[in-house]
Amino acid sequence: MIYTSYFASRKYDPEKSVSIARWAPRGYTGTRIPGLYPPADLLRDYKNGAVDQKEYEQIYRTRILNRLDPKIVAEKLDGLVLLCYEKSGDFCHRHIVAAWLRENGYECKEL
Repeated sequence: MIYTSYFASRKYDPEKSVSIARWAPRGYTGTRIPGLYPPADLLRDYKNGAVDQKEYEQIYRTRILNRLDPKIVAEKLDGLVLLCYEKSGDFCHRHIVAAWLRENGYECKEL
């Protein structure tokens, strides 16, 4: 099982956390996976309104997820918690990664 959460929730074991945020909070000492970071230009374009959520997801999947092997990603993440900043109900790339994992047959659940 792979889990997801956000930095401020504190519902996760720091020893089993993995940041997939481009910039982790000050003091975060856990593992980071740059291969799942959202591209800086995509973040900028989303924040500036140049792309909407649907476009963001399409671009993130094309530029990041479609280049990865879900089996390898799932094996590396098994038992870990993927972290970024957005709360559980908010749109973010963490939820896109979780959906992609589920679409490929791997269990992924928000804490």
